[in-house]
Amino acid sequence: MVKKLKKLLEEYVGDTSIEITESTDLKNDLELNSLELAELACAVEDEFDIEIPNKAIHTIVTVGDVIKFIEENS
Repeated sequence: MVKKLKKLLEEYVGDTSIEITESTDLKNDLELNSLELAELACAVEDEFDIEIPNKAIHTIVTVGDVIKFIEENS
């Protein structure tokens, strides 16, 4: 699952040179704005067949948070 998520993030950000770890900050490190975070949430929902409520998007800060959310909601 982690490899799948990292690949999705690399494709979404469009830069495979960025090292993505669990501590990677979605806003600061990957420079995603609010709209891009919402679009990423939709992509994660589709890829992992889960639903991320809008309220939960604001609590997801790092890649580790995304992984934890997927694990808890799969």
